[in-house]
Amino acid sequence: MSAVLQPVSVAPVSTVLCVDDEANIINALKRLFRPCGYRVITALSGAEGLRVCATEKIDLVVSDMRMPEMDGAAFLEQVRSVAPDAVRILLTGYSDVESTIAAVNQGEIHRYIAKPWDDNELLLTVRQALERSRLEQENQRLEALTQRQNEELRQLNTGLEALVEQRTGELQVANEKLKAGFLTSIKMFSSLVELREGRENGHSRRVADLARRIATRMKLPANQAQEVMLAALLHDIGKIGLPDELLAKSAAHMNAEELTVYKRHAARGETALMALDQLRGVARIVRCHHERFDGFGYPDGLAGAAIPLGARILAVANEYDALQAGTLAPRRLTAQDAAASITSGSGRRYDPVVVQAFQAEIGAPQAERRRQQALSPVDLRPGMVLAQDLISQEGVLLLAADYVLDEVLIRQMLDFETVDGRRLVLHVLTR
Repeated sequence: MSAVLQPVSVAPVSTVLCVDDEANIINALKRLFRPCGYRVITALSGAEGLRVCATEKIDLVVSDMRMPEMDGAAFLEQVRSVAPDAVRILLTGYSDVESTIAAVNQGEIHRYIAKPWDDNELLLTVRQALERSRLEQENQRLEALTQRQNEELRQLNTGLEALVEQRTGELQVANEKLKAGFLTSIKMFSSLVELREGRENGHSRRVADLARRIATRMKLPANQAQEVMLAALLHDIGKIGLPDELLAKSAAHMNAEELTVYKRHAARGETALMALDQLRGVARIVRCHHERFDGFGYPDGLAGAAIPLGARILAVANEYDALQAGTLAPRRLTAQDAAASITSGSGRRYDPVVVQAFQAEIGAPQAERRRQQALSPVDLRPGMVLAQDLISQEGVLLLAADYVLDEVLIRQMLDFETVDGRRLVLHVLTR
């Protein structure tokens, strides 16, 4: 089996330029350098040497000091401009010390060697100078490569950061859409629950709006205020399985047996919601929203701080609306009388702190609440935000609050008016 030959790295041949006006000196330098493997080019004057430097890649220049028209010092100084990477060596006699020092300073000459030279010394000097030059050029190459790679890495990082920022923004938008879709689904399901109950259309949405405002006024964290609102939308979900004749009665007109059946809806509501992890806290509020602050509520007889704060808030908002709807008391109460009933129950039925926040909220000027105006579809513009849920006359949720309108949706509203023959009114936020 034949051996596989490995590629051998061959160092590039160095080019040496020898400049002297004496042919015997030139011949001597050629004989000295060629056995070393260098490529040797010669010139008999400084001007000729400069022409060579302009057309050839020169690694090292050896020049005599004494030459007519242009001496070695002047020649090497110009070489520095024409071939800055070329190593420069000056051959000089002992009588030229002062001019040699000036040449070294002005032409940045690597070294000067006295004539007559020692062959070994000159060869060693040239070899070391070329090696040093190669190392310096390799170092420059590596530095340039490092800078280029660093710049490429910086641009790559910048691109990655921009991409991450873009993807993060896209994820945030997608997450907001999921949240909006989830909330819309909850509201639509709440509408279906209310359709089952018949006469209470809009009750859950009104309770949810008031509960959210009370929670906000009490400075609850956003996630807790959200839980209270969701619980308000779903607080009657346990009533779905109740008989129609029972749902048609107010609690004040139920007998003991009917009340027993009716009171199970809070616990059944919790059971229905427990399967969803994101609604575990909501389920707990739904179970406890009929507990009383004094401990005489149901289903568990909890009292005071043992009742979840969200349930204490929901109890006030729910019963304020129920008193006006006639589902809690023998007759419907006005908003003012319903508020008075809530206030009278502070410390017994309701948490006094929640009642205080409730009083502040319903007594707040409209300017403190979300500013809005009622518009017909023809006056809508893309980018407007719904301030209230849009409900059909049958009590069906058409659009949820906080929905951002676009051209397609506005056109659908116009078509709905044309086909259905009814005038729609949408409440949108104003700045």
